[in-house]
Amino acid sequence: MNIGIILGSTRPSRISPSIGSWIAQTLNDGNVSARTVDLLDVDLPFLNEEAMPSLHHYTRDSTKQWSDIVSGYDGFVLLSPQYNWGYPAVLKNALDTLYTEWRGKPVSLVTYGGHGGFQAALGLGLVVRGLHMRPLPTNPQISISEHDTDEQGQLMDVDALLSPYLPSFQSMGAEFLSAMNA
Repeated sequence: MNIGIILGSTRPSRISPSIGSWIAQTLNDGNVSARTVDLLDVDLPFLNEEAMPSLHHYTRDSTKQWSDIVSGYDGFVLLSPQYNWGYPAVLKNALDTLYTEWRGKPVSLVTYGGHGGFQAALGLGLVVRGLHMRPLPTNPQISISEHDTDEQGQLMDVDALLSPYLPSFQSMGAEFLSAMNA
């Protein structure tokens, strides 16, 4: 099973690459093949197609490339910080740019922030249901305090921060495999 871990932040000071790499390594230790998909590299323009995504009539190369990337995965982890009780616009744009490519694919929502990103998870949950994805039961919410970051806002010890969540991520890997066999 091929899982894409979509990094839902493009801020210069973001910590999603280190968290995403840790999640990929953890899922790869099971029977799942996981890779990060960095929206900074994808560089999607904001909703620049004329037709609605549900019509699947893409004219822009950026949309066609994004469609190919998403179509290449069997399921997704949406990794998102919580911004002002929501999730980043770049992640919403990435989701809304396509439609049929998401349908039926299992998804886990991993949020993080000072209180774990609960509000971001609520918003994302509505969107993935609207896209007809299959939400998995395990959706870790990672709490990060100021003691976990250095002066530049980067995580000082990713393993120490995320090791308490290891059983959740192991369960998630099993859930992805189960979803594919269902």
